[in-house]
Amino acid sequence: MIETARGDYIHAGDYNRTVPLTAIAATFAGALVLALVATPLAVRLGLKLGIADKPGGRRRHSRTTSRLGAVPLFIAFIGAALLAQTFNVPTLDPQEDTRFSGLLIGSVVIFVAGLLDDRLELRAGPQFAAQTLAAGIAIAHLVFIERFHNPLIGREQVLTGWPIVALSLFWYLGMMNTVNFLDGIDGLAATVSLIAAGVTTIHMMREGQYSVALLPIALMGALMGFLVFNVQPARIFLGSGAQYLGFTLACLGIIAGAKVALLLLVMGVPIADVAWQVIDRLRRGKSPFEGDRGHLHLRLADAGWSARRIVALYAAVCITFGGVALLIQPPVLKLITLGVVLAGVVITLALLSSRAQAFHAPPTSDNTRQTPP
Repeated sequence: MIETARGDYIHAGDYNRTVPLTAIAATFAGALVLALVATPLAVRLGLKLGIADKPGGRRRHSRTTSRLGAVPLFIAFIGAALLAQTFNVPTLDPQEDTRFSGLLIGSVVIFVAGLLDDRLELRAGPQFAAQTLAAGIAIAHLVFIERFHNPLIGREQVLTGWPIVALSLFWYLGMMNTVNFLDGIDGLAATVSLIAAGVTTIHMMREGQYSVALLPIALMGALMGFLVFNVQPARIFLGSGAQYLGFTLACLGIIAGAKVALLLLVMGVPIADVAWQVIDRLRRGKSPFEGDRGHLHLRLADAGWSARRIVALYAAVCITFGGVALLIQPPVLKLITLGVVLAGVVITLALLSSRAQAFHAPPTSDNTRQTPP
């Protein structure tokens, strides 16, 4: 017997034959329409309130652009997620309502904090405090990593006590800041998040988790509607919406059955990029939170790549490794694949950094300038 979200029970055989096509279509369409309506309003609101990025600095856009991307994403995703609850789709998880509450409350916290950041441009400390609070709320509502398959010992490992909180918190903060750092090219962070949501949906549907599969489906609809206005040339930037997306993806990865490896592979290139930037900035005596143009996508842009070409490259890589994550079952092979991805990106960025440092080296004693290797 399987308990539904409303407390009644159904036979497992009946559940396996349940394919809520109406719920899927309505959830996706609802999120899409809400995003298509709310995004233009957020464009105008951002410009009116002065919550917008002007040309110059690290961004290479040509006009003042609203950075209230969090608003339409929040409205569209939460609205569609709440709509999905009305379909009474049977669930495999008796704690699903509790976890959904954690997702909702944590989303509100990171959304409100993000709006304050968009308006006041908060320093790293308050931002991390808000991220930690949102993650803590989700963890308190059972959205945490309790067990995982350890490929080193070949069996499932169960955590208890503080390791649960530590690992889960690391996962939340890592995802939020990975997506946030990825937001430097029109449409890039939203496209990668869309692919991650799609891969998560496929996994949930394959596992028969139809009720929770509606959540990444809602996120997909919200992102597709938002991308209409976010692709180059963007009429709106993500702003704090990047952290919101990271928090949502982190929650969905756990709700999907702690399939952390799934999202790690999909997000392998951005994660490796962020890891290298932190190491490289510390190595050069800079704060890891100090923005620069060292990220891979920004280096490609500086090399003359168009935003659409960069987004297409990242999308192809994410789809490829998302397919690998879905097809490869042995955890050891997933771990090896992830290691290859991380090593490849780090080596590439290390070579690019060495080349850039050689090119910008100070003049030598005979007043000649070093040339790049």
